[in-house]
Amino acid sequence: MYWTLELASYLIDAPWPATKDELIDYAIRTGAPLELVENLQELEDDGDPYESIDEIWPDYPTHDEFFFNEDEY
Repeated sequence: MYWTLELASYLIDAPWPATKDELIDYAIRTGAPLELVENLQELEDDGDPYESIDEIWPDYPTHDEFFFNEDEY
């Protein structure tokens, strides 16, 4: 399983909190790449919903990790 910003971007508007099955269904319905669906299928399924992308990909970059000055735009 591997994650990229591009793959994770497909889950930004997912209906959080969501179970593994709900996320897979969402990815399929929105036409996300097959790699994303495969990643989601590899997740552990303990029945508890995931609260955000951070629970799926702990290294997901936060807003503070981007190096740009919003005031300039």
